[in-house]
Amino acid sequence: MTLLGTLCISAILFALGLVTFITRRNAIAVLMAVELILNAAALNFAAFAHAGIGAHILQGQVFSLFIIILAAAEAVVALALVMAVYREKGHIYLDRLTSLQG
Repeated sequence: MTLLGTLCISAILFALGLVTFITRRNAIAVLMAVELILNAAALNFAAFAHAGIGAHILQGQVFSLFIIILAAAEAVVALALVMAVYREKGHIYLDRLTSLQG
């Protein structure tokens, strides 16, 4: 696949993640949108590294690996927060959460 095709796929992933992030009220859907945005960024780094653009050829893969590790850590922490909110409030709709007090 060419660089342009990969960048188009990445732009579509980013746009879908952004639209989902803006329009959804459910916390799980918002977390999935953030994952889509992070994966679009990782795909961009890998595409540019594959095309040979940049100072070092492995730089894109290293950044992509860092993004994947960061996304996994973000998912663990965010899901723990969502579970704690659900246990306390009984729902995970972001527009209904007005305070963080118990």
